[in-house]
Amino acid sequence: MPKYVAAMDQGTTSTRFIIFDHAGNIVAVDQREHQQIYPKPGWVEHDPLEIWERTQEVMRGALGKVVSGPPSIVGEIAAIGITNQRETTVVWEKETGRPVYNAIVWQDTRTDGIINELAKDGGQDRFRGKTGLPLATYFSGPKIKWILDNVRGARECAEKGELLFGNIDTWVIWNLTGVHVTDVTNASRTMLMDLSTLDWDEEILKLLGIPRAMLPAICSSSEVYGMAKGAVGGIPVAGDLGDQQAALFGQTCYSPGEAKNTYGTGCFMLLNTGEKPVPSKSGLLTTLGYKIGKEEAIYALEGSIAITGALVQWLRDNLGLIEKSSDVEALAKTVQDNGGIYFVPAFSGLFAPYWRSDARGAILGMTRFVNKGHIARAALEATAFQTREVLDAMEADSGVKLTALKVDGGMVFNETLMQFQADLLNVPVIRPRVAETTALGAAYAAGLAVGFWKDYDELRANWGRDREWKPQMDGSTRENLYSNWKKAVTRTFDWVE
Repeated sequence: MPKYVAAMDQGTTSTRFIIFDHAGNIVAVDQREHQQIYPKPGWVEHDPLEIWERTQEVMRGALGKVVSGPPSIVGEIAAIGITNQRETTVVWEKETGRPVYNAIVWQDTRTDGIINELAKDGGQDRFRGKTGLPLATYFSGPKIKWILDNVRGARECAEKGELLFGNIDTWVIWNLTGVHVTDVTNASRTMLMDLSTLDWDEEILKLLGIPRAMLPAICSSSEVYGMAKGAVGGIPVAGDLGDQQAALFGQTCYSPGEAKNTYGTGCFMLLNTGEKPVPSKSGLLTTLGYKIGKEEAIYALEGSIAITGALVQWLRDNLGLIEKSSDVEALAKTVQDNGGIYFVPAFSGLFAPYWRSDARGAILGMTRFVNKGHIARAALEATAFQTREVLDAMEADSGVKLTALKVDGGMVFNETLMQFQADLLNVPVIRPRVAETTALGAAYAAGLAVGFWKDYDELRANWGRDREWKPQMDGSTRENLYSNWKKAVTRTFDWVE
């Protein structure tokens, strides 16, 4: 009997391969960063070939760290799950596997003109009834259209059936197995899938000029898609979830009303709403949560925030304020509070609940008193303020009052941020024993598909609490801070003509 399940976690800034045992413990992990490409203001790209190279490196790296060592370890792995940065768009040649253009990253805003043109008929909610999504630069569909419209020869090749599209999950699975598939969670982020039929929508495809032949087959999140080649040859690839849905699954949020928040490059809160999609009136996304094999699909409400951990990277890379990301907490703790400043990181516009692509980042309330410690603290607080806005919207839409928030992602080890988050939400914030819940969720989906785990109860038994932060702030301070934040956000609108 195999002892392990593995997960490929292809994120916005790095790629990781993690091997888990039956109890959900990490046995081995390897990680590699990849280049961030910024050709113009608002444009963000990745090199898909570099991502595939990193993918192969981390597989070999993690396999080499397991005590038994390769090649015997490969036979001990029951299945591989894939989880990925969502919406990031790759178009490549079917015959050669050569991308026709760099991957256009989810944060990229170059499709603003396409979005504005689409919104002229029906406004921002033109497709929301079908797709659960507002018109926004965030999603894959307009990015595909941009590539077909702007890369010489791409449209002609696509119409001849010579090009394939995929979000990063599809790109990785295609390279691993030769199979062209995606799952319902990733498909729901393209703005091309009908939430009720779980199939590509012909009307939207026609409107955007996207040939259906480019698109992958839509599968469940947990089934055997194909057998891996290369370093992990012969292992079934059997799980596929967009990163935030994978974290929802890894946090064992299997009942309606259960929610998680992931603190990564961006910040993403998901609430399980059960077997029926819940339309949002408060600026949230209605999305797929997961679909396990032949079971009914589970839907979720999502609040997406573009820039959270990426703001810490910006302090490090663009300003040189800190040497490494983890230094931000020590710098923030050199001051008692934010010094009266608010940092609204609208570098890619604002996502939920505003959906304002015309917003741009700003630091407000500056005086001579302010120093770099205040800037670091305000940068951390921005993540907590944006999360509060999303939670308010989620409670308004769902009618469910959150009693605690399960958290995961790289920023949850920043204790100053987690305490401020608990204070601002006025509910306990809980970090699980295994914080790598995104990769764990993909591993769980793959393991269920091959019988490594038998049911949800077995997965729930693996979840354990590591740390809990309880609110300590008085109500008047909390609401005063939040009111000032809301005022600061309005100052960032209308920067882009």
